[in-house]
Amino acid sequence: MLYHLFEYLNTNYDFPGSGLFSFISFRAGLAIIFSLVISLLFGKKLIQLLQKKQVGESIRDLGLEGQMEKKGTPTMGGLIILSAILIPTLLFAKLDNIYTIIMLITTVWLGVIGFLDDYIKVFKKNKKGLAGKFKIIGQIGIGVIVACLLFFNDNVTVKEKVEAENLKGFKEKIGENFVSQKPIEENNGTVEYYWVEHYSTKTTLPLIKNNEFDYKWLLGFLGNEASKWAWIVFIPIIILIVTAVSNGANLTDGIDGLATGTSAIIGFTLLVFAYVSGNIFFSDYLNIMYLPNTAELVVFMSAFVGACIGFLWYNSYPAQVFMGDTGSLAIGGIIAVFAIAIKKELLIPIICGVFLIENLSVMIQVSWFKYTKKKYGEGRRVFLMSPLHHHYQKKGIHEAKIVSRMWIVGILLAVLSIITLKLR
Repeated sequence: MLYHLFEYLNTNYDFPGSGLFSFISFRAGLAIIFSLVISLLFGKKLIQLLQKKQVGESIRDLGLEGQMEKKGTPTMGGLIILSAILIPTLLFAKLDNIYTIIMLITTVWLGVIGFLDDYIKVFKKNKKGLAGKFKIIGQIGIGVIVACLLFFNDNVTVKEKVEAENLKGFKEKIGENFVSQKPIEENNGTVEYYWVEHYSTKTTLPLIKNNEFDYKWLLGFLGNEASKWAWIVFIPIIILIVTAVSNGANLTDGIDGLATGTSAIIGFTLLVFAYVSGNIFFSDYLNIMYLPNTAELVVFMSAFVGACIGFLWYNSYPAQVFMGDTGSLAIGGIIAVFAIAIKKELLIPIICGVFLIENLSVMIQVSWFKYTKKKYGEGRRVFLMSPLHHHYQKKGIHEAKIVSRMWIVGILLAVLSIITLKLR
C-alpha cells in the first residue's frame, strides 16, 4: 500500500524521499524490520491472550524427556508469524505484482487450513483436529491455483539473452510463446545480443551444464504441441511439491525452535535466489534464467525471514508458545510456492534437506514397521522413534542441542544450494 502511495506522490508531486520506495532493497529492509517488531510486540500480547483463554497444547505422553513439562504451553502461535508476514507485505510490496499475489493467496489459504486444525484441537477438544482428507484437499487446492497462475498468467515470463545472428531461429523455436525483444547495444552502437521475453515451461536443474529442465520434455511425443499441453504434467508436480514441503514443515515442528529456525535459513537462501534471478545484471553474470518481476518477492521473503526470527524470541527453548499447524502448514507451503515461483523447485531436496530427512524418517519407519509385521508377525523399527528429532531425543540428546545441530545442517545445505548457481 505504501509503495503505491509513494509511487503516486513521486510521479505526480515529486515528493521528497518518495523515490526510495522504488528500491527493492529499501522496501525489503523495512519489511524485515517491521516483521521483527510485529513478531515481538504482537507475540507478547497474543501469548498473554492465549494463556488467558487457556489455549494450551495437549501433550500425548511419548516417553520423551521434558515432554510433559510443555503441557499447557499456548499454541496457535502461527498467528504471530502470519501477521508478521502479511502486514509488512501489504505495506511495502507491489500489490499488483502477480508473484506477490500468489504468495499472499498461499499464506492466507494454508494459514486458514492450519488455523481450523488448531481450533478444532483446542476449542472442540478433538485431538485429531481437522480430518486429514480435508488438509490434503486444501493443499491440492492451493497447488492447482498456484500452478494455473504460473502457467497461464501472461505476466509470468522469462527473458533470455540471444545472439543477434540466432534471433530468427530462436523466435521460430519458441513460436507463439514469444512476447517481446529488446536489443542490447554495444558502445559502438552495434547490436550483438537481444533480450527475448517469452513464456517458458523451463525450470532450474542444478549441477548440470545448461542448468535447465523443461517440463514439456516429459511430453516429447506430442512434438510441437508439447509446450501447449505441458500443464498436464506441471500441475500434478506442483501439487506434489506443495503437499510434500508443507507436511515436511509440519513434521519438523516437533521440538522448540526447530521448524522456525530451519525455515528462516531456508527463507534467506530463497531470498538470495529471488534477488539474483530477478536482477538482469546478476542473472546475466551467473548465466541463469532472468525472471522479470520476481525481484519483488525479495520484499515478501524479507518479511518471512523477519517473522521467523521474531517468532524464535518466544519459540526457542524453552518455548513460551508453539506455532501449531497455523504456522507449520503455512510456512511449508510458502517455501514450496516461493521456490516454484522463482523456478528453483528442483533444488528443494537440497534447500529443504532438513524437512526431507524428517519426512523420509517417518516414511521409512512406517513402511518398515508394516513390512516386518506382515512378514514376521511383529513390527520392527529402524529408528527409536520418528520423526528423526525424536530418535535423537530417545538417545538422550537434549532438544536444544538437536535443534542447534539441525540448524548447522540447514546452513550447510543453504551454502551448497547457493554454490549450485556456479557449480555445474
